[in-house]
Amino acid sequence: MALFAFTKAITEGKIIDIYNNGNMLRDFTYIDDIVEAIIKVMEKPATVDPDFDTKHPNSYSSFSPYRVFNVGNNSPVNLLEYINTIENKLGITAKKNLMPMQPGDVASTAADTTKLFEWINFKPSTSIEIGISNFIDWYKTYYN
Repeated sequence: MALFAFTKAITEGKIIDIYNNGNMLRDFTYIDDIVEAIIKVMEKPATVDPDFDTKHPNSYSSFSPYRVFNVGNNSPVNLLEYINTIENKLGITAKKNLMPMQPGDVASTAADTTKLFEWINFKPSTSIEIGISNFIDWYKTYYN
C-alpha cells in the first residue's frame, strides 16, 4: 500500500508525508512472495496440535486444525532508503514532508516467519530493489 501511495504521489508531483522524520524501519513483503506462501500453506492442511494447552495457548497452534502464520520478508528497511529506491527507479525526487511520529505508531516492524518456514520450508525473500522495480514497471505500463 505504501509503495502504491508513494509512487502515485511522486509521479503526480505531490508531497508525501513521512512520519518520525523517516526514522522508521518497516518490513515490506512482495506480493508474489505472499501468494507463494498462501499456495504452499493451502497444499499442506493444518493438523490438530495434541500438545495445545487452552490455559497457555500459542497463537501459532490450536486444538482445532488451523494455523496462523506471519507472512513477511523479515528484513526491515529504513523508510527513507525505501523512498530513495522508489525515487531512483522513477528518476524523480520526492517532495517530502518530514513529520513527527504519529501517536500509537511504532518505530520498527519485522515479521517473524519462523513458524511459516517450519511448516512449509518457505521464507519470503524478494528484495526491496527487485520488488520496487517490478512494481514500478507494472505501474508505468498500467497507468501509462
